[in-house]
Amino acid sequence: MPEGHTIHRLAARHRELFAGHPVGASSPQGRFAAGAALIDGRRLLDTEAVGKHLLHHYEGDRVLHVHLGLYGKFADGELPAPAPLGQVRMALTGGRHWLELRGPTACEILEPPAVDLLRARLGADPLRDDSDPAAAGARIRSSTKPLLALLMDQSIVAGCGLIYANEVLFRAGLSPQTPGAALDEAAWTAIWDDLRALMKEGVLRGRIDTVHTRHTPEAMRRAPRVDRHGGEVYVYRRSGQPCLVCETPISMGGMAGRNTYWCPACQPPVVMSRRRSG
Repeated sequence: MPEGHTIHRLAARHRELFAGHPVGASSPQGRFAAGAALIDGRRLLDTEAVGKHLLHHYEGDRVLHVHLGLYGKFADGELPAPAPLGQVRMALTGGRHWLELRGPTACEILEPPAVDLLRARLGADPLRDDSDPAAAGARIRSSTKPLLALLMDQSIVAGCGLIYANEVLFRAGLSPQTPGAALDEAAWTAIWDDLRALMKEGVLRGRIDTVHTRHTPEAMRRAPRVDRHGGEVYVYRRSGQPCLVCETPISMGGMAGRNTYWCPACQPPVVMSRRRSG
C-alpha cells in the first residue's frame, strides 16, 4: 500500500495538472458513474493529502475522496486521452491533461461534514504543518502496545506505513516491540522529527530512502539494493542480511499480520523500568 509521501506527491501532481480548470469526469467501468456526474464540468479548486487519503476540492463544496489501498493506481498524460483499457474506475480530463484511476479501495464524493469526519478519525500527518504531534505523542506514551503498531495506527500517525515505521525505529535504536509507554517526551519528539524529515525526502525523491550518507552504496562500496519498493533502507525486507551499521543479521517477525524487521544488536529490547520521566 502506498505510504503518505506518495499520496502527497499525487496531490501536488493533480493540482499542477487540473487546478483552476473545469474537469470532465466519467467512470468507464461504471462503478463511479453517479459520483462522476456530481463533479463533471466543475472547476477543481485545490487538492490535498491527509495521511493516505487524497482529496480533490471542486466548486460547489464537492470533494472527491480517493484511498488507493493495496491495488489502486493513477495514470496521467497529455490530451488526447487514450481509449480506456481494463477496469478504469474514474477518468478525468481538464486543461491539457487526462487522468485515470484503477483499483482503489475508495473513490467517492463527500459532502463537507463527511470530510470533517474523515479528518477527525485520522491522526497527525508528519507531512502537514497543521498536524499536532503532541496529541499523537500523548496517545503513544499512554499505551503499552508495541511502538511499531502504534506508528502504523492511522488514527495516531496518518500516512506512516510499514516501511517508514520499521526504518524510523531502527534509526531511533528502538525495538519494534518497545511499549509506547516506555518513551519519554524527548524520545517521541526525536522520532516525530526524524519521521517528518524522512517522509519529506520521500516526497521530493519519489521513493523511500532512510540510510545516512555514510551508509549509502557509494560510501560503503556495496551494491545498491534491488527491491521492487526501491530506495536504500536499513532493515525493511533485509532479513538475514548483515546490518549496515554492525553487521548483525537482520531479524524478521510478525505483528498484527505484518512483517517486522529489526537489528537485534542496534535495537535491543526496552523494558518499562527503563522509562525516563517526562
